[in-house]
Formats: sequence, structure tokens, C-alpha cells
Amino acid sequence: MIHVEPNHGVMGATVTGIDLHQPLADTDFADVLRALGRHCVLRFPDQLLSAAELRDFSARFGALQSGLGTSEPGVPEVSILSNVKEGGKLIGIPDAGQDWHTDMTYNRTPGFVNALVAYKVPVRDGVVLGATEFCDTAAAYEGLSDALKQRLADASATHDLNMYWEHMRREKGSSRAPLTPEQRRARPPVEHPVFLTHPVSGRRIIYVNPGFTDFINGVERAESDAILTELFTHIMRPEYRYVHRWQQDDLLIWDHLSSWHYAVPDYGPDEHRLMKRCQVMADKIFDPDFIKRALGTQLAAGPT
Repeated sequence: MIHVEPNHGVMGATVTGIDLHQPLADTDFADVLRALGRHCVLRFPDQLLSAAELRDFSARFGALQSGLGTSEPGVPEVSILSNVKEGGKLIGIPDAGQDWHTDMTYNRTPGFVNALVAYKVPVRDGVVLGATEFCDTAAAYEGLSDALKQRLADASATHDLNMYWEHMRREKGSSRAPLTPEQRRARPPVEHPVFLTHPVSGRRIIYVNPGFTDFINGVERAESDAILTELFTHIMRPEYRYVHRWQQDDLLIWDHLSSWHYAVPDYGPDEHRLMKRCQVMADKIFDPDFIKRALGTQLAAGPT
């Protein structure tokens, strides 16, 4: 029987009593989806899934991204995040997520769930390094002033992959090459509402992030920058933050719609970290029929 133990903080829970090596029963998937909507970040300890098992589990939530970065051989939906080298060559992406962002908001169909399995975690003097930090954008919305909620109630913002890409190259020393003109045409800037209603929890969320959000539409650039700075500073307040400290064989899933995340790069090139990841798109989660089928109940909150 599934047991969900909430963390003693704003977000996060540990889920036990389930074997993710096996296909999830519909009732178990409903419990996991509800827990994800409620807690945003779910840890499943001692779940060292194979790449194929990770793919099959993740696919219950929506379509899977493939073909980005270094993928698992034979399983293109599973990417490898790692600073490990074999034959002098990196086996995965070494710097993924090393700044605050929400995945795939630069897509017209953004990300919904990230699923990571910890195959190897860096340890120094008995302390595990390479934590992942989170901010809860639903809790942050609740803490906004009424004036700002009203001002931005119908606002939208433009998100751009190239903004993040160049920031990583310029500020973080990333070795990634600039996006080609073809890549930029394939990922043009897109617009999303500044606020969304979460389709599972029904909570309002702030849907901008410092990684990909370039500007708020319909206002002068200086005013847009000031509003985004105010929102970003608010979301980063300590009461809205949670740090996940990895353990070997952890499976961690989190909800992109109501969180930011940041992979802490506090380990060296010889302190090895190896994660395998599935990126689930938000192609189903805003469909009321999907929610009804998945949860076996009436839709609690319609899409925005």
C-alpha cells in the first residue's frame, strides 16, 4: 500500500510501499498524481530503475521528450546527466540545471514532470554533494500582494531558450556551443500566462522563471524588468524553498508547473555524479478527460 510522508517544510514528500519496477496500477498512479499535485516534489527511495523502466513509468504522465543531449543507447527518451568520462569523453550532460529555471517553458507545450534516478552521487568527507534546490511557486503566489495579483491577473510573458543558453555560456562557463540559426528557428520565443491554475491541485501558480522568461508582454521593458525582479525575489524567499539531498538509488519526480529547480554544482570533475532523466511534456495534464481518467473523479480545477 502506498504511503506518502510529507516533508517538514513548504513542499516535498517521500513515497514508499510501491515497486516502480512494475507497471503501476491505475489506483496507484492516481495516488501518485494526487501526491504530486499536493507536494510538488516526490522522493521514491531505493528505486534504481533501468532506463526502460524509467521511460515506462514516466510515460504515464504524458509524452516524453527525446533527442536532446546524450541519450541512453536504445532508449532515446532517457537522457544522461553526468560529469563522468569514458575514454576521455563525457558520457552525459555535465551542467544541466545549474541555474534557477523551470524546464521547457520556452516550448509552446512546456514541461510537466521531471523524473531522475540517482545512479551515482558525489560524496566528500561523508557528505553527499550535488543537491537539487526547489522553490514552490504555488506557495509564492499565495504570498503575493493582492495588488500584484490583480495587476498581473491577465498578463502573459515571453519565454526564450536562447536567453538561458547564452546565460549558461556567458555566466557559467558552459562548454556548449551557441544555438545555430536552425536551432533558434526550431525553438522560437513563446508566450505563457504569468499565472496559471494547476490542473490537479487547483492552486494558482506563478509561471515565470529567471531561466527562460525574457519579458512581460504589453509593458515597457524597464517596467517588465522591475516586475520580473520583484516576482523572482519573492519566489526565492526562504519560506518557499526546499533542498533535496540525494541518496544513491533515489528516484525523484517533480512538477515543473508549480516549482523552480537548481542543480547545485558544488562538486569537482573527479567527484562523479550520474543521473538518468525523463522529461514529461504537459501535453495531457491540462486535458480534463485525462484528469478524470487518471484520478477517477470529477475534475477539481479546470485548465486556464
